[in-house]
Amino acid sequence: MARNVEFDEQLAISKAMDVFWKTGYNGTTMRDLTEAMGINSSSLYNTIGDKHELFIRSLKHYTESRMKDAIKQLEPIKSPLKAIEKYIQSAVYTITHEPNSCMAIKTTFEVATTDAEVQKIIKSDNDFTYNLVFGLVERAIKKGEIKATTDAAMLADYIINHFSGWHESFIIHKDKTRIKKMCDFLIEQICQ
Repeated sequence: MARNVEFDEQLAISKAMDVFWKTGYNGTTMRDLTEAMGINSSSLYNTIGDKHELFIRSLKHYTESRMKDAIKQLEPIKSPLKAIEKYIQSAVYTITHEPNSCMAIKTTFEVATTDAEVQKIIKSDNDFTYNLVFGLVERAIKKGEIKATTDAAMLADYIINHFSGWHESFIIHKDKTRIKKMCDFLIEQICQ
């Protein structure tokens, strides 16, 4: 009688996420996934599904983990302006120090334009980021840390849209100093 393969599904999804994060959806093969997860392809199909379903679950795992981390990191910061600065600096660190940069940004350009399910996850992640930054900007305005005449919605969009530009710049130039200078300039603009 064949023995059922038992494995930790969350750990397997996390391992698959690392593969997708590094090589992208199109650059990842089923063999890459099963090797990383330490299971055979029939176990993968029987427990999780096909490559697309595994990618969806991996992307959700990535975005949900990122949301939890952002809240955990920013919650203790009393000043909303300091929290905004910390969030921007964390984005810069991810772009310039993490070997695979941001999986959400990479996925946006690789898959989200043609895959409605992926687009929905990326939109949810973007909505979370927007609401987080927008809330911080509104609080900073109320506390007098940012000018009262500032359009909170526009500033939140302005901040968030820098991240994908910095990501592209770093891919092309591999220049951490350049990204850091742009980060400092953005923070300076917010604080005026």
